[in-house]
Amino acid sequence: MRGEVPASATVDWWFMAKGESEFTHIYSYAEMSSYILDDHFDDRLAWDGSKKTYDVEDGSIYILNVTFNDTGTYRCLFDRMLIFPYYEYRTTTVKFITLNVVGHATRGMASILSEVMMYVSIIGLQLWLLVEMVYCYRKIAAAGEEALRESEAEYLAISSEGKDKCAGVPVAE
Repeated sequence: MRGEVPASATVDWWFMAKGESEFTHIYSYAEMSSYILDDHFDDRLAWDGSKKTYDVEDGSIYILNVTFNDTGTYRCLFDRMLIFPYYEYRTTTVKFITLNVVGHATRGMASILSEVMMYVSIIGLQLWLLVEMVYCYRKIAAAGEEALRESEAEYLAISSEGKDKCAGVPVAE
């Protein structure tokens, strides 16, 4: 199992500003020690990856107090060594992240349209539910009135029959 194999890992981050052609090494993490390697990022980078002492599984960082100068491409190199009794296995993964810093977040047309459609759907469903409730109420009320008329007619029929039977019996005074 993966958890039973000792391992070690290092994580290195590079940055290439928009319009530049070369990456600059900005951050390095290995065995619970981290180093900010570029003055532009002094006191602004923070480790957000795994907190394990031996094996790193997440190499995330925070960039604090982001400025327009942070716009560009970031490259993360994740180097891991799995240590077996008679063999060491090394894996290296590279990921690229493009960051575009804007002054104010803007809402796209798709966002506005989806919000309008959500409200229209909610109102439409409420109206449909109201119509269904009125329809069902009228149907139940009509069925109740019909049942009441039927039981009333049955009651009157029983009373009439009882009077007819009593007509031939003499009444003692």
